[in-house]
Amino acid sequence: MTKNNEIVHFKGLSSAVINKSVLVSVISMSRKWLALLILGVLVSGCGSSLPKGEMKTKSPWETFEQAKSSYDNIILNSTTTADLQELGFDPYNTPNVRILSYLDILQRFNPNNSVRAEDLPPTVRGCLASREACLAYEATPSFSSSERVGNVVLDLLKFKRERIVTGWSFNALIVIDHNVVVYKIWNGVPMIDQKTSRKNPLGPLQNSVGSMGEGAVGL
Repeated sequence: MTKNNEIVHFKGLSSAVINKSVLVSVISMSRKWLALLILGVLVSGCGSSLPKGEMKTKSPWETFEQAKSSYDNIILNSTTTADLQELGFDPYNTPNVRILSYLDILQRFNPNNSVRAEDLPPTVRGCLASREACLAYEATPSFSSSERVGNVVLDLLKFKRERIVTGWSFNALIVIDHNVVVYKIWNGVPMIDQKTSRKNPLGPLQNSVGSMGEGAVGL
């Protein structure tokens, strides 16, 4: 009987200690959230904006239209590697222009060996037959801007975060046989305009509820 009473008493004591620990944690976090809320109100009142960011693949072109215009000036079976330098497609002077070997070109046109040789564009087949004299330039200029928008307080407290991404991207593949362009192809996105929204009903509690629960049961 004594042992049973001691066990019951010990369990009750543990529960009290755990409840006190959780209460202290809640009070401590509440103070931090209150401080963040006050800071958010002050920041909002001062007219400060939310974080912004930019990512750019360095190139001679500032816009999608500029990159596409240079690409359009490439004339098949006429434009040379020297002409490509003037148009901006020069891996030795223009950043982020990649040189592909004839094996890389073959992999691009036949990635899983399911495409027959006769299915390839004739000029590409002829280029591949030249082996080392066949190469390609790949240019991938792009620009993107990311900005967090919405209510500053809700954003800082993680209740609701909204982000807008804008920009453009361009990708050009230029196949060259004996220093003359024999094939070209492009793809891209002239205008990127994306908006994402993430809501956390518990705000700053979202990531702490799980850890509080684990602490309460001794995990």
